[in-house]
Amino acid sequence: MLLGVLLWHRVRRDRLQLIIWILGIGLLALFSTSSIQNTFGDSASRATVLRLAVANPSILLLRGTPAGAGLNTFVFFEIFTFLALLAGLMNSFLAVRHTRAEEEFGRAELIGSTPAARTTPTVATIVYGILVNLVLGLVVALCFTAGTADAAGSFVAGLATAGTGIAFLGVGLLAAQFMRTSRGANGVAASAVTAAYLFRGIGDALGAPSADGLHVTPAWWSWLSPIGWGQRTQAYGANTLLPLLFDLALAATSIAIVFVLQAHRDSGASLLPGRAGRATARRTLSGSLGLAWRLQWPTIIGWCVGGALFGLLAGVLSKAVSEAVGVDATLRRTIASLVPGGHGTLAQIFISAIFVMVGVIAAACAIQVVMRMRQEEVAGTAELILATRVSRLRWLVDYFVVGTAAIVLVLVSGAVASGLSSVASGESAARIGDSFQAAAAQLPAALVYLAVLALVFGILPAWTIGLGWALLGIGTFFGVFGGLIGLPDWARNISPFTHSPVPIGTSTNWSGGVWMLGIAVVAGILASVAVRRRELGTA
Repeated sequence: MLLGVLLWHRVRRDRLQLIIWILGIGLLALFSTSSIQNTFGDSASRATVLRLAVANPSILLLRGTPAGAGLNTFVFFEIFTFLALLAGLMNSFLAVRHTRAEEEFGRAELIGSTPAARTTPTVATIVYGILVNLVLGLVVALCFTAGTADAAGSFVAGLATAGTGIAFLGVGLLAAQFMRTSRGANGVAASAVTAAYLFRGIGDALGAPSADGLHVTPAWWSWLSPIGWGQRTQAYGANTLLPLLFDLALAATSIAIVFVLQAHRDSGASLLPGRAGRATARRTLSGSLGLAWRLQWPTIIGWCVGGALFGLLAGVLSKAVSEAVGVDATLRRTIASLVPGGHGTLAQIFISAIFVMVGVIAAACAIQVVMRMRQEEVAGTAELILATRVSRLRWLVDYFVVGTAAIVLVLVSGAVASGLSSVASGESAARIGDSFQAAAAQLPAALVYLAVLALVFGILPAWTIGLGWALLGIGTFFGVFGGLIGLPDWARNISPFTHSPVPIGTSTNWSGGVWMLGIAVVAGILASVAVRRRELGTA
């Protein structure tokens, strides 16, 4: 009975986030299938793409391993690693949200004071997570099938996505045992997902190509990755489910360790204790701006590392992609579709396309800054700050300053990494300027997310966290993948990233960026008015 109540509580709490996650992943599978049919409908064009990928292992690092020029196997090669990456992130966040976050805010202790056993909430989270992944796998399979892919292979692809998600559900539960805060646990779990993607990529890049250049056998590195295990199902080809046993084994092992650890630690405690603070505070903590920065800088550094990694990929791959694609018009159009209005050299277009993802990372960093305001309000610490001479307007402006600084730092990290890696790979010094311009072009879109979510915080504070990630997910899906999967212009225009300037060539149209800066200013002013007028609340 209590287990059922806790399950229903999780469903009700996550209903909006789950719908967005599951439908977003499913629609990515559907639209990708339809778009690839339209763009690479003939076997010859698909074979050209696969030989390009095999000849440039850096592309395999991002995509996966080819398994033939058939339409369905080509779709699986193009999109599965992204689906698995999203499933991993969804499950790691889900696990932490219903375990460590519950302990951090004291809700787990309240549940523990009822007749429910101490392990019952964890069991409820496990059952709930497994059910969510089964639904995710079914939706992915149906979306692939709706895109006219083979039904049997589609259900294998759906099970591979679900299996990857279940593996990272266990990893997220385990991370929650080690870290003292939900932010720390989310960071560890997300790092594990990123590492799995990287190990899979290394294994694919070091794999053995076939004589015809259409197949690659992954190296042993991919066996270290749950994403690699899902990829080895070879959906639409061998259709083998045996590799998914590794996913289930990892989940089962992680869950068993979780129960052992949970039985030996106090509620709210962690295996890795928090670092002891200073005896006296630094002078920078005498004001609310210094405090806001102190609370955010570890998270900001993490996002900067992510921006730098994407910048590194942009710099390293730009020359390789430019040389490999050459005069192939179809491939050029595919890369250009990632950047609305893209023109100029192929290397410049590719750098701008990658920097859209750096812009997404910068926007995510800004969103977390606003979410921190909401967390401070719920925890009651914001009320302590506002009980001093710090006004609500000053408090909001301080977080705006930190959010803007965070956006700039992420973009600069990506630009520096891209520029230096371009020069190191043999490109001209002009690529440094291209990288910084591409980074600057993403600033307005990220500021829009910062200001609009601050407005949501002022008007509908309880919606801040859920709506923040939802808006970013929708904007990323329509803006980043819209051109690749052939979405109509009206759908792509929903995303701020679609309107980011494209600083390529001699004539750059910055009007989209100017309009977005205006929107950010107006939203920021309205947010200031809303925050000053509403009451603080913990619900």
